[in-house]
Amino acid sequence: MAMTVNDVDRFEAARSRLEAIAYRLLGSAGEAEDAVQETFLRWHAADVDRIAVPEAWLTKVLTNLCLNQLASARARRETYVGQWLPEPLLAGDPMLGPADTAEQRESVSYAVLTLMERLSPNERAVYVLREAFDYSHREIAEILDITEVASQQIFHRAKKHVADGKARIEIDEAAARRIVEEFLAAATSGRTEPLVRLLTEDAVAIGDGGGKVPARARAFEGAVAVAKFLWGLFKPSAAKRAMVGGAPGVYAWTANGDPAVVAVVDGRVVGVMCLEVSAQGIAAFRNQVNPDKLERATALWAATAHGEPLFNAF
Repeated sequence: MAMTVNDVDRFEAARSRLEAIAYRLLGSAGEAEDAVQETFLRWHAADVDRIAVPEAWLTKVLTNLCLNQLASARARRETYVGQWLPEPLLAGDPMLGPADTAEQRESVSYAVLTLMERLSPNERAVYVLREAFDYSHREIAEILDITEVASQQIFHRAKKHVADGKARIEIDEAAARRIVEEFLAAATSGRTEPLVRLLTEDAVAIGDGGGKVPARARAFEGAVAVAKFLWGLFKPSAAKRAMVGGAPGVYAWTANGDPAVVAVVDGRVVGVMCLEVSAQGIAAFRNQVNPDKLERATALWAATAHGEPLFNAF
């Protein structure tokens, strides 16, 4: 049966929600778009007049596509060069999805997306559908072909895994910018002591270059080690400028709802560093410099009014 304009419109009305679910499940905007497109192809091939609840059907198809993708992604990440980090989404990206509740905002934070890598595919799916999109356990059970009791048990287990490693506190956008500005002032002061004072004792710094941009394979751990690394990172050098194609403009921004440093060269985003903030200080720096994971950020940056950089690095 040929698909009507109304059928296409029904899918398009659901697209943004489907993309937000897929991004949380996969940690990759590109893979999320691919999963949503495959869902559309299956919608196109289906007898849509026989689908009683299109939203539930689309969510079930998408979620199961993502579960299959997660299984293969784990194998790929075992051979990934260096540390693997999610693809960051800059403020204003529609793929960030709903942000009406603290749970929704937290579920897409860079820290929680990283922590969700610890979960099994089923745990991740249940956590995302329940925590971020408020699906009932009955609905989740139907989507995943499990019992309602199993859904509840999986959710509690997943939530505990995420909470065990979580130090993040919720802050608004203005406060996030101030935190980044304070951090950058300390990082460029020429001394490590101001940085150490901003960090928690067990702070960590992790970078993802994907084998395409130099990034340390292991995390820096402890306030002093992290402060020394960050001081060196922002110290000017000709080699760094050559590596990224110029002197990056550095901006205080937000990504995935977290305070973030965005580095831009000639309109191209070359780095997004997300800061995880706890009540005790900055607990983690997660720096995405893999160019494959910054294409969407670059496209959004080009369409965003961002003013002048705080300074030019390197």
